[in-house]
Amino acid sequence: MKKVYGSASEALDGLLFDGMLISAGGFGLCGIPELLIAAIREAGTKNLTVASNNAGVDGFGLGVLLESRQVKKMISSYVGENAEFMRQYLSGELELEFNPQGTLAERMRAGGSGIPGFYTKTGVGTQIAEGKEHKEFDGETYILERGIVADLAIVKAWKADETGNCVFRKTARNFNPPAAMSGKVCVMEVEEIVPAGTLDPDNIHLPGIYVHRLIQGEHEKRIEKVTTREKEKA
Repeated sequence: MKKVYGSASEALDGLLFDGMLISAGGFGLCGIPELLIAAIREAGTKNLTVASNNAGVDGFGLGVLLESRQVKKMISSYVGENAEFMRQYLSGELELEFNPQGTLAERMRAGGSGIPGFYTKTGVGTQIAEGKEHKEFDGETYILERGIVADLAIVKAWKADETGNCVFRKTARNFNPPAAMSGKVCVMEVEEIVPAGTLDPDNIHLPGIYVHRLIQGEHEKRIEKVTTREKEKA
């Protein structure tokens, strides 16, 4: 089965529809599927619900879909560094479902593993627990969290072979693998595609069975916060 496509728009052809749920990889500004996000913006798909650790920043990552008003709801852990996100949320234009980072990652992984829900102590006694089933195990209270099964997963890896076996670099591995697992269809963008059999099987972070379509492209490598010290005087 062909997995390698020539562009992001080609790889997304026939997959997008208004009101869909998208699971997006990325952690801060690391591992963001920016080419696929740009193609979704160009397609004009609207009323999106997006599950992602964060919502990018103004003008980059998922921030570009917020600017074009294509996102109806975010399922996220961290929403700082994005003034437009804050403006839309405070004005009531954007729905927000907060999730602790570990819970969000596990919801994605669970959905991709066929697990409809799981119990966790994280969030008990907070707003996170409101409206959720509570259950006691060994004298401790847990809340039920549902697995996430997305219509589409968009993710970014460092390198992949032609069958979709992927390798991630550093913190890009935080949310991209579970996001990829949670999608009914997963489209992956990478910096380099290599022939099948090139990658060490022991170093594969995501098996190709989870990846349905694959593109290669140039990516912008941003630094989220530049911290420097003043040059010492001679």
